[in-house]
Amino acid sequence: MMVRRCLELAAIMLVVTSSLCLAADNDADAPLYTEQFKPLLAKYCLDCHRGEKPKGDFSVERLSLNFADKDNRQRWQAVSEQIKDGNMPPKEKPRPEAQQLQGLIEWIGRRVAAAEADRSAAQGRVVLRRLNRAEYQNTVRDLLGVEVELKDLLPIDEVSNGFDNNAEALHVSSYLMDNYLEAADRLLDAAIAGGPKPQTVKRRLDIKDERTVKPKGSVYRHVDDGVAIFSSWVSANIQVTLWNFQTRERGRYRFRISGYGFQTEQPVTFHVMAGPMNAAAQQYLIDYFDVPANKPAVVEFVEPMESAQTIRIITDRLGVIPPDVERVGAENYKGPGLVVQWVEIEGPLLESWPPRSHQQIFGDMKQKPVSDPDRSGRREVVSEQPLVDAERILRSFTRRAFRRAVSDEDVKPFLARVRAKLDQGVSFEQAMRVGLRAVLVSPHFLFLREKVSPEKRTLDDFALASRLSYFLWSSMPDEELFTLAEQQKLRQPEVLHEQVERMLRDPKAKAFTENFAGQWLSLRNIDATTPDRLLYPEFDDVLKVSMVKEPLLFFDEVLKNDLSLTNFVASDFTMLNGPLAKHYGIQGVDDGLEFRKVSLTPESHRGGVLTMAAVLKVTANGTTTSPILRGAWVLDRIQGTPPPKPTMDVEAIDPDIRGATTIRNQLEKHRNNAACASCHVKIDPPGFALESFDVIGGWRDRYRSIGDGEPVVINGRRVRYRNGPPVDAADVLTDGRRFRNIDEFKQLLLTDKDQLARALAEKLLAYSTGAAPTTADKPEIEVVVARVRDKNYGFRALVHQVVQSDLFFAQIKRGLFHDAPSSNVSSRCWRFSGLASA
Repeated sequence: MMVRRCLELAAIMLVVTSSLCLAADNDADAPLYTEQFKPLLAKYCLDCHRGEKPKGDFSVERLSLNFADKDNRQRWQAVSEQIKDGNMPPKEKPRPEAQQLQGLIEWIGRRVAAAEADRSAAQGRVVLRRLNRAEYQNTVRDLLGVEVELKDLLPIDEVSNGFDNNAEALHVSSYLMDNYLEAADRLLDAAIAGGPKPQTVKRRLDIKDERTVKPKGSVYRHVDDGVAIFSSWVSANIQVTLWNFQTRERGRYRFRISGYGFQTEQPVTFHVMAGPMNAAAQQYLIDYFDVPANKPAVVEFVEPMESAQTIRIITDRLGVIPPDVERVGAENYKGPGLVVQWVEIEGPLLESWPPRSHQQIFGDMKQKPVSDPDRSGRREVVSEQPLVDAERILRSFTRRAFRRAVSDEDVKPFLARVRAKLDQGVSFEQAMRVGLRAVLVSPHFLFLREKVSPEKRTLDDFALASRLSYFLWSSMPDEELFTLAEQQKLRQPEVLHEQVERMLRDPKAKAFTENFAGQWLSLRNIDATTPDRLLYPEFDDVLKVSMVKEPLLFFDEVLKNDLSLTNFVASDFTMLNGPLAKHYGIQGVDDGLEFRKVSLTPESHRGGVLTMAAVLKVTANGTTTSPILRGAWVLDRIQGTPPPKPTMDVEAIDPDIRGATTIRNQLEKHRNNAACASCHVKIDPPGFALESFDVIGGWRDRYRSIGDGEPVVINGRRVRYRNGPPVDAADVLTDGRRFRNIDEFKQLLLTDKDQLARALAEKLLAYSTGAAPTTADKPEIEVVVARVRDKNYGFRALVHQVVQSDLFFAQIKRGLFHDAPSSNVSSRCWRFSGLASA
């Protein structure tokens, strides 16, 4: 209980100190407001926007001169946006002179920028931020050299400003601190070799020997060279489980599966799951694979696994359910199947012993057997000079864990805990575990402590190294970055450019694609909705997985070749595999799961992320599309002009899947409502441009219906849905420019390349620094846009310009560790991390 209470107090202190706000208001030009703008607002706005139920749920009476208040600033910015767009005052109402409106817009802009500049000067760009789940997992992987499953201990992080690494959303609780303690134990158990060298086993299994793979009365047929599988049904546990194999030790295992398509001319797809032997326990997906028809091929993969686990093989897209196969008998079934000839397993794979993780901590220190009644052969590290070795190990470990140079004062508290344990008669290794555990729950490890250079108020080289590595790798700096930081060379422009190039070539840059692009394009929401099976019977997990891979591979292609960022709007190529090409109706792409770069014709209506199936799915629900959802997504993610949130009194639109009306007809009541029209005139056009794409990203000329409409026949069979009303993808932008379809809309977007670059630069800055740009940052963003304009808007060039910008170097907000007496800080922090020895 005492430990729990201390953790609670620690968490409370961290949250409170990270949320302090010290902005102050400057009323220097308050008379200008009183004399000019307050009377203007009273004359033209107050009648509609006051009282208990103001129009649009916006009250002018709530506006104040306290621009230090974030909510107040946002209200003023909303006023400015409405005036800029010409929405307020409404066109049918009396309006001030254009010069008066422009003066108000400029006054609001000055006040907002001044308030945010004051806040930035006093506090820095972002609060002290904790490592999010992905960053923590990657950091301990690189720090300790182990891959340990920790998702059960680390909750999913909240998203703010589009990303889950935003400082304002990364809270700390006593529950999370408790889990960090448990994670530290799990990590050290995996990293430190406390037993004899595991025996690497290599086995080849014939699934005929599995008791559940019956030769008769099932979905399996025993053939001369293996077993033909005609169907799988996971919910009924009809899947090939390798009961004759289970991992004895945690580690990396190599799997090789030999198979081919049976009774078919097309490749056959299957996926592999892994998990505990108990079929009811949670399994996880390894990947999807395919093998050619009638020609054996070997699929190979290496997977880190915990002990007492096995794999399961599940077929996909064979077009039949198990009862249909069992009804005629697998021996008589004529449909396609998958023949598995054999499964070969080798592991755990060991590069050395003790493993690299152990050597990174203890080097080549000797181990000796420990008296163990269980005769498990346990061994421990021993030392002839315990305190000397402990200090050496801790100094090296804390330097990497804290991601900076460490002093004697930094190491002292951890060494004191090791000494205390040694004085109690605890063995050297067990005492070291206490010290290492304390490091792993130290705020210096769990939080990004981005120290500033006192004379420049910018990040020092170590903080810059961390910001760079967590931007591109979602992990800690490597030794080369540490060395450059120690030499104070990293901030040199040419060195920084070389490091960005090196880091983008590193396999760890996969994290940038997954975590930035995955959130920028909302790909993580792919499972948020399930398409209606009646309306979209062609949707399955193979298509879903293919959907997600397309934008990620496309992102990599644009980044690798420094292609223009305009390709994200319109491109003459994309990345496709067989299932996705078939879904898009694009010919000439071989069947199978392997992706390749494919040239697009104008008739395909594809090109750019807007028309990719994954984006189209995450911006729809399971039954219908919504121009509101898709339009808001385009405004936010692509155009960088997110619409305001709808007011509470806006009535939601219920989708009509009976085919009686269209979404355009349903939206008319919103567009004809003055309170709603100001937003819908901006939101709806990009949404309507995408109406030619259905819930799963397929092209359509007519809506699908389960009620009214014409019957649909595919391959000679009548499907359960009908053709509903025709799709109308035309609309007009706020500036009066019209478009008839998605192709014309994309060309209109391309007329303002600067805005596309500006929007993407803001997303990159929000992700890389942990804080969304503010009005005060706009001048520096314009510098970035100007520089990338000179480089043909290259996306790789944009990443470089973001890293070289003053905003990337900017100081962080003062928090628990900044500008406080070091003795005070130490006494507080070590009361927290000292709990690791409890």
